[in-house]
Amino acid sequence: MNQSKSNPIKMKLTQKLKDQLWWMIISVDYDYSRICIAEHELNEDTFTLWLEDKQDFKNSIDECLQLDITLKQFARIIKAENLNSYEGTKTHPTKQFVYKTRIQINEALHWYREDASLIEQQWAREAVLRNILTYLVETEAAEQMEWM
Repeated sequence: MNQSKSNPIKMKLTQKLKDQLWWMIISVDYDYSRICIAEHELNEDTFTLWLEDKQDFKNSIDECLQLDITLKQFARIIKAENLNSYEGTKTHPTKQFVYKTRIQINEALHWYREDASLIEQQWAREAVLRNILTYLVETEAAEQMEWM
């Protein structure tokens, strides 16, 4: 089971980014499927997504919402979504019985850079977006419940 669908990974989001994400959510009339990834970049420190409304495409990347997360957070999402592993069987080395387990293809970031197909990379980027939106909505809802 994918962790992010029931329990999103904890993220560190600045208040400014939270406000910008809420503004985007409101501008798409709470239709999360309208939020898409216009561009992405992976460097040595950060994974960046530029977000836009599918019904209001921007003329330049500067007009999109820039979302930066740490590589550590990106790796956690890949692992939680089981993108860099598959379910398979192994034989116990000494007891010679077969058991089902998740078999890791590669470390999360190395998998993304070297092993993942273009569609798998897209799934990873979409998982980041889904995780962040879920985390934002769930943490804000929890904070609202604390005020009641």
